[in-house]
Amino acid sequence: MHDDQYYKKLGFRCGLEIHQRLATSEKLFCSCATNTSANGIIAKISRRQRAVAGELGLVDRSTSFESSRERGFLYNVFSRTSCLVDVDEEPPHRVNSEAIETALRIASALSARVPDEIEPMRKQVVDGSDPSAFQRSMLVGYDGKLDVNGNAMRISSMFLEEESSGIESSTGDVVVYNVDRVGIPLIEIDTDPDITSPAQAREVALEIGSVLRLTARKSGSEAQALVQRGIGTIRQDVNVSINGGTRVEIKGLQEIDSVDVVIENEVERQVRLLEIKKELLSRRAKLGEARDLTKKLSGTGAKILRDAISSGGIVIGASLHGFSGLLGREINPDRRFGSEISDYAKMSGVRGLIHSDEDLSSYGLKPEEVQAIRAELGNDAFILIAAPRGICEKAMEFALGRARMALSEVPPETRAVLDPKKGTTKFMRPLPGGSRMYPETDSEAIVVTKQALDGIEKSTVYMAERTSDITNGISNRQLAEQLIHSPRLPLYEYVTTRIKGINLVAATTILEKMKELERTGVNTDTDKDVLLYIFMLYDQGKITKAAIGEILRFSPKTSAEVDSIIYENPLQRISGDKLRELVKRVGKKPKGEIIREIMSEYRLNVDGEELSDMIGV
Repeated sequence: MHDDQYYKKLGFRCGLEIHQRLATSEKLFCSCATNTSANGIIAKISRRQRAVAGELGLVDRSTSFESSRERGFLYNVFSRTSCLVDVDEEPPHRVNSEAIETALRIASALSARVPDEIEPMRKQVVDGSDPSAFQRSMLVGYDGKLDVNGNAMRISSMFLEEESSGIESSTGDVVVYNVDRVGIPLIEIDTDPDITSPAQAREVALEIGSVLRLTARKSGSEAQALVQRGIGTIRQDVNVSINGGTRVEIKGLQEIDSVDVVIENEVERQVRLLEIKKELLSRRAKLGEARDLTKKLSGTGAKILRDAISSGGIVIGASLHGFSGLLGREINPDRRFGSEISDYAKMSGVRGLIHSDEDLSSYGLKPEEVQAIRAELGNDAFILIAAPRGICEKAMEFALGRARMALSEVPPETRAVLDPKKGTTKFMRPLPGGSRMYPETDSEAIVVTKQALDGIEKSTVYMAERTSDITNGISNRQLAEQLIHSPRLPLYEYVTTRIKGINLVAATTILEKMKELERTGVNTDTDKDVLLYIFMLYDQGKITKAAIGEILRFSPKTSAEVDSIIYENPLQRISGDKLRELVKRVGKKPKGEIIREIMSEYRLNVDGEELSDMIGV
């Protein structure tokens, strides 16, 4: 890992886009449920999408590229969580007021300015993830700020928008999407490029995540969460550039621990690509024309080529003069410059390409076949693609386009995480611009009054207040820190707002005991009211702290099951006169020996503190 000075010399610039689903009961523009579980497919819809001009009269490069891939899309429609609005067969309903209010609470938490009117806009998306080929989006905040370890981070903008579909499967030319999550309200928080290192990017992402989790709505004595929790409900996109390079957007980082590694690798990728560009220019590199090599290779033993030809496909080759030795140069762990060109080719549906810096014999190409290829293409670097004719020609067009870019620039791209552990990425599409935006004429603007904002601020629990309450309630800073970042925080608060004085017991049970049980294979996904009932029995002195974990070991589903577990095992607390009888039965012995003897047999039934007080000195 490099130090901050290294990134400063490179002219490192980085900003984050945090996308977080909101905890609303309904979607943003319809009344469908936001809970995507237990749904049955009721219809399948097939569509194709194409790019159109945005408000500026221009076709965005990203949508143009996606449209050129000519893919088909199949959408699974579900019973409770999708409707005609989701598939663009019905106009949007009135904007979800709960989502607007939630977005404004988050804007307030980030000290953002709020526009006088919130204007719904359309953003073209033709990769199939939205059945309508656009995503509705609204600016809800701007010019915000956040303190991260003493450093002021600017929040340039905040958007309230619709979640996209989830991919079910992809076969190259047809992608299957599930529309149950389309339209779930999503907040997007964009920082200015103030981040000075990959490590700081991780810190900023963690801090924004904490603000989202801990900012809440006041509801009596409770703090109601504003955002959903769990895998897939939050993701980080990062924008990275260096001097001489370009802005690259990396999408979909769901694991916060991989943010810094991914950014480090993107910086190194751009450094290596700039080195390759310099060398290509010094060699006066150029691209040759694509040629059909099908006849020359009709008898090849190379399986990839033979299978394509035997199924009616073709083999196309192209020379890359001056690229020799550079196609195989590593630019990231297990990623070479040839991988970058191959990523573009794969956008047409091919599985990849063969290039001359590889061990060609590993593909089954014989020396005489390689010689025949060179006789046609020249004695320099080359690439080969085998596929059905239309797909093969499109793949070669994309591949040569990427090779041509290497002579002039690090291309502005949107990239996807390939391996979060290694921190590697792959090409998705060209970087989008402003040309894909245009007004939403089916939804009216939302006026935001000062009175409404004042009311929202007064009924919001902010991160500092909530953190303080949790820390003071537990009186254990380390445990409080764990709880603040735990997805079980709402469960802890549900219990402790209803039963006073058990904060520490609730925290240790929910954080430590449940985790311990999970390691042994116990399902601890207990209903919150069942857990509340267990703690209520503890608070009433009917069970001990040790018995709580034993009850949870049985994974009770109802309070009646809890009662049965306590009776059958048995786990009732032994206290008062009954405990004195146990002490008398042991006889006159040293205090420590009495405690050991009783607790060895009744550790789940006897409270150690009560026993110690009863025995005395």
